[in-house]
Amino acid sequence: MSTFKYGDEKIRTRDIMIAVPSMTIAIGILVFPRTLAEKTTSSDGWVSIMLSGLIAIMLAWSIAKIAANFPGQSFLSYASSLVSKPVAVILTFLFVIQGIILTAFEVRAITNIAHQYLFERTPNEIVALTFLLVVVYAISGSRAGIFRLNAMFLPIIFLTSIILIFFSIGYMEVENVLPVFKTDMQGYLQGTMESTLSYTGVGILFFYISLVREPKKAPAMAAFGMSWVVIMYIFIYLTCIAVFGNETTANIRFPFIELSKSIEVPGGFLERLESVFFVIWIIVIFTTAAMAFDVSVLALNSIFPNIGKLKIIFVLSPIIYLIVGIPQDFVEIGIFGEYIGYYGWGLSGMVVILLWIMYKVKGAKKGEK
Repeated sequence: MSTFKYGDEKIRTRDIMIAVPSMTIAIGILVFPRTLAEKTTSSDGWVSIMLSGLIAIMLAWSIAKIAANFPGQSFLSYASSLVSKPVAVILTFLFVIQGIILTAFEVRAITNIAHQYLFERTPNEIVALTFLLVVVYAISGSRAGIFRLNAMFLPIIFLTSIILIFFSIGYMEVENVLPVFKTDMQGYLQGTMESTLSYTGVGILFFYISLVREPKKAPAMAAFGMSWVVIMYIFIYLTCIAVFGNETTANIRFPFIELSKSIEVPGGFLERLESVFFVIWIIVIFTTAAMAFDVSVLALNSIFPNIGKLKIIFVLSPIIYLIVGIPQDFVEIGIFGEYIGYYGWGLSGMVVILLWIMYKVKGAKKGEK
């Protein structure tokens, strides 16, 4: 029995539009209403989401644009032409580290949530290993297949979220979202920084744009895909605030999960809506972990082209599993996630600024070559 192989590893620009929300929507969406409610008053957190969303959209466009100027070239290739080969190798290794720790974080977070809500008697190590093995299986095949999985899963994710928000309307109270614009400037800035961490992962565009058949359209598609994430975050946040109120949301560990547990579908034909929700959100975290792991493999493969993809996967998998066991409780997982968010934003922001400066200094001749 032979595995199916796609004709090539090229993808469409639409796949980039889908990959951005598939990567950024993950564990952060379950907890960001709580962190925003802690920093802002009433429903003012939507302003912070909007501000951080604009920053994320601009970053996504900038990364896709600089990568699109070098069509068909890997990150290591065009970064070497701009900042020299040694510096490009170091930057590539930094992205490898980001992909490894981000994959480990997603696996650890879903293990914690699954143990709390689904598998109370199953050891965390077994849940983590099972989830990681599924991710390994997914990225061991065709890279184009990952994007096709994204295209299949993302509509289901958005549809499930819309249904959840729709059935929450009957539980909303206007008093919970009023008054508006009562948060001070410091609260807005802190809320913006907190919500910005929920957009971690946009750095995958440095590596995936080289797979696009028409890279000139990729920047607009990347920005469009990120705008959908911003809109979804705003609606989810306002729904949690309208149902629970600001103070209650600030004291719930996973507001979005508790929202699904509080909603009842009329007619009684689906009494446990959270069960469906968990299945969908495991898919969400799976796509994020798969792309983060795949980018690490892709980056290492560009540095060591003579080493096979499967060998790299088998080397990185135990490392990821060891990192999964480092955070011991919910507090440590949260701190781990914050460090990853700051690392990802700092790395992506620094690299895109550096590459744009060098691109302007050296001109567009390198890209044309």
